Amino acid sequence: MEAIIDQVHALLGPHVDWKQVLLTVMVPLFLAAFGIEYAAMRARGRTESFEWRDILTNLGLGGSYQIFESIAHLLVTGAAVIWLYQFRLFDIPVNAWTILPIFIGVEFCYYWFHRGSHRIRWFWSAHVVHHSSERMNMTTAMRQSLLYSITGWWLFFMPLVLLGVHPAVVFFLYGVNLTYQYFVHTEAVGKLHPWIEYWLNTPSHHRVHHGKNPQYIDKNFGGVLICFDRWFGTFEPEDEKVVYGIPRQIRSHNILTLNLHEFRDMWRDVLRPGSLPQRLKHLWKPPEYVRPADDTASRPAAS
Repeated sequence: MEAIIDQVHALLGPHVDWKQVLLTVMVPLFLAAFGIEYAAMRARGRTESFEWRDILTNLGLGGSYQIFESIAHLLVTGAAVIWLYQFRLFDIPVNAWTILPIFIGVEFCYYWFHRGSHRIRWFWSAHVVHHSSERMNMTTAMRQSLLYSITGWWLFFMPLVLLGVHPAVVFFLYGVNLTYQYFVHTEAVGKLHPWIEYWLNTPSHHRVHHGKNPQYIDKNFGGVLICFDRWFGTFEPEDEKVVYGIPRQIRSHNILTLNLHEFRDMWRDVLRPGSLPQRLKHLWKPPEYVRPADDTASRPAAS
């Protein structure tokens, strides 16, 4: 695999975003799967999850994310990651013996990135885009933010790079992780065999993750695996009917509004009058953080 990486780098340059390459190649399959999902749900008389303006918004968000993420990787992220790779502790080869442990390592990093994206407002200001739809179908997976590279999603995966896993391998396997997740954004599939439900992220688990029901908020962060949620106390089964969206629901189909509303609100809170330490807490506290009344006037929860 490393020989293939070297050949592609020789052809395209050193800063290839393998995550975006894989996701771009998979677009025809994604759209075909969505067509099958729609046909299956229509046959059941359940098309309430398909609102075409919402679907077009999802596709627009996905396309703009792909473009911006590729540009950011070319200009900044790729160079930063390659620079960090110089300080690796080991050279970890990619072979039949190491690929599964590396993939589990990527999943572990993703779990903490995803959990941090819900519990740290700086990262939530990007991730909120993904949760802002009140419907669930496969195109909801394409609902991604322009701000991910700005807020620094890639930092969560740098422990693997510093250990000695080539950045191209880390990014490609993260792309595999995201590819899997596309297919769990659906109401067409119910609960699966208990063994599968115990170990893997399934449509049932991921529907919970997108719910704004009080018991579902900030649960089920896994990408491919759900076992880390079970082990770290963030697992919730699907029992009550899921109500999709975010507590402070934004109803817009404007791509810029959807991308920037929480980022704008976060900085507005930081710049409001008050002590500097309390103002800065709006960057790293959870989204629902409200300043103490003696520092400044309270505001509605931002989660």
